[in-house]
Amino acid sequence: MKQQPNKISARWVKDHISIVDLLANLGYPPPKPVGKERKYVSMIRDSDTTPSLSVDEKAGTWYDHGDAIGGNIIDLGKRLWKDLSFPEVLEKIVDVTNSGHLIINPETPKRRQQQAVKEPHYHILNVQDIGVNNAITEYLQCRGVWQTARGRLKEVYYYVEDEQKKRNNFFAAGWQNANGSWEIRSTLDFKACLGHKDISFIPGNPESLAVFEGFMDYLSWLSDNPFAEESVLVLNSLSLLQAGIAKAERFTSISTYFDNDLSGRKATQAFKVFLPQTLDRSAVYEGYNDYNDKIVAELGGYQLTR
Repeated sequence: MKQQPNKISARWVKDHISIVDLLANLGYPPPKPVGKERKYVSMIRDSDTTPSLSVDEKAGTWYDHGDAIGGNIIDLGKRLWKDLSFPEVLEKIVDVTNSGHLIINPETPKRRQQQAVKEPHYHILNVQDIGVNNAITEYLQCRGVWQTARGRLKEVYYYVEDEQKKRNNFFAAGWQNANGSWEIRSTLDFKACLGHKDISFIPGNPESLAVFEGFMDYLSWLSDNPFAEESVLVLNSLSLLQAGIAKAERFTSISTYFDNDLSGRKATQAFKVFLPQTLDRSAVYEGYNDYNDKIVAELGGYQLTR
């Protein structure tokens, strides 16, 4: 039987347990390093399809580009095990990494020197109405939301500067969240946020609210309900569920349109627990993962319309 540590120190966990080791023990093999970082498909967001969570093993830090959040190994643990208390998260990290045989000793040499988490350097070059960039137009057409996106989304042009100060230019369809940052989407289901992650709110009927996980689902709903008068809340990430519930509490009628998966069902249940006036509307796209999947299927799949 392994010897359990006599006391688990947050500082010791940060200094002596590797994020890469933790993820490997959770079933996420370490990808090949790219410079100083390893890029994982984010395990804290169900919607991630491309590697967008960066880990700097030497610094002991991580950064999720999709949610624009990051931190140390304990911050990651709190995201992985949201239902656990802070001491329980420390215990879980120690247990998962088989570090319980080690005695916690403040004098034990540190594995690494902690460094501040660095956000990628980006700069927005231009924002304009959609319809100019053919690639963005075709992307929105293949998602079945071109008509409803007009006047609601923008073309966002930006660059990201790497560690060698090399600039890489990009463009995407985007909308602003509540703090003015840009939520962006482009081909291959790339998702990110230029700035700080937040919810998006569109005022309408002060009594009635429609709630969506993502903006594409909101635009898909508008395709079926072009004359809808409800106020609209888009979480932009299920990590902002509590912020969404707080925003929704003043409405007397709430309709949720979350994904037909485990995370979506949990989000729906959370709304119902805190706000009993909530109605689950996911039956509208029963048989599909989300509202946009239904819209795309009705168009015959991901077809590019010239």
